[in-house]
Amino acid sequence: MTGLAGRLVRLNVGLFLYGFTMAMLVESTLGLDPWDVFHEGVTRHVGLTFGQVVIVTGAVVLLLWVPLRQRPGIGTVLNVVVVGLAADAGIAAIEQPDVLWLRIALLVGGIVGNGFAGALYIGAALGSGPRDGLWLGLVRRTGRSVRFWRTATEATVLAVGFALGGTVGVGSVLYALTIGPLVQLFLRWTQVDVPRRDPATVP
Repeated sequence: MTGLAGRLVRLNVGLFLYGFTMAMLVESTLGLDPWDVFHEGVTRHVGLTFGQVVIVTGAVVLLLWVPLRQRPGIGTVLNVVVVGLAADAGIAAIEQPDVLWLRIALLVGGIVGNGFAGALYIGAALGSGPRDGLWLGLVRRTGRSVRFWRTATEATVLAVGFALGGTVGVGSVLYALTIGPLVQLFLRWTQVDVPRRDPATVP
């Protein structure tokens, strides 16, 4: 499935799975990744669901692309909506377990599934997510390293989210240590070759 239709299927499956595995991490109550710590923290202070906060945050972050002169792709726009809807669907479908081993299973399954989902939508090459595009734009505009801006943005949202009551725990550490290698591993099977002049791809 290397044509545009096939890549759109990969993209939407990846985005839905990404949101659903976010819900698995939420329901494990063992810790979230930095952006989800922020999302969960915000839900404690506004009358919105977790998924709705994900959508609103994505839209606001996308507006920050304008001064950074970032161009969204099809995947960027779909990311804003689909991930949040899938997260709410997952939270509604998954009952928070009382038994620790089930919470650990949710955590591990959520992290591995999140890595696979991320590789699926990244591999479709139809535009980066709004949050990734933010630090990519800062890298391009300032000349500072990817390491600097990704660390700076994620440390900031983690600190704010924790202050707002978001869940930080062992899962946060495990996610941080494993998500990069997992995405890289899964990209071997999900990456597609994209024509250089493909109009659907963000350069």
